[in-house]
Amino acid sequence: MQILVEVMKDLERLGTEQTRKTFARHGAPVDQMFGVKVGDLKTIVKKIKGRQDLALELYDTGNSDAMYLAGMVANGALMTKKQLESWAKKATWHMISDYTVPGVACESPFAAELAQKWIDAKQPTIMCSGWTTWSGIVAMQADDQLDLAAIESLLRRVEDNVHSSPNRVRYSMNGFVISVGGYVLPLQKKAKDTAKKIGKVQVDVGPTDCKVPNAVEYIDKMIACGNAGKKRNTMKC
Repeated sequence: MQILVEVMKDLERLGTEQTRKTFARHGAPVDQMFGVKVGDLKTIVKKIKGRQDLALELYDTGNSDAMYLAGMVANGALMTKKQLESWAKKATWHMISDYTVPGVACESPFAAELAQKWIDAKQPTIMCSGWTTWSGIVAMQADDQLDLAAIESLLRRVEDNVHSSPNRVRYSMNGFVISVGGYVLPLQKKAKDTAKKIGKVQVDVGPTDCKVPNAVEYIDKMIACGNAGKKRNTMKC
């Protein structure tokens, strides 16, 4: 418990009003964060790397900075299905639901099972975690280990439902199409066809400068840069 208190004090010390304002514009709960830059979180990671128990405690604080830090420290392969589901349910905004939760879920042997379950959820944040976990699965796993028929079915699901899905979920679904097109060579053409059919995906990103990537252009950029098909070791950032 003492180390948890010390880390929380470090987070409070590193938080800034400017970062709080930035995160708030992106949807972070203003009363549950200190406003710590990701770069500053990495300095703490070096001190507590490998502390799985501490990562779980940090996430349970409900503090946005602590939750993001927890995802950087936790080893998803060591988490139970129940713990991963709890993290998905407790995610407070898209920085947690779209990055922290998928980052650890993709390391788990339950990744595909949970991703499929989460995209069928009623809560948008959980749906986002599901689609982004699928994005991570296709980006990390070798093509011959993937269920290509299942992924192709998911592409059809995006094509049929993306524009009628909840706001932020549309962003995650669009990202899934990009991930398939950029990382799964056998389905690259299918992903590009899907991207062309769905066209521009509209997402209200609030008072920010964020833009929804054009899936066709993004996939083509990965191809042009020679990155298509190059798998990732992690989805954490």
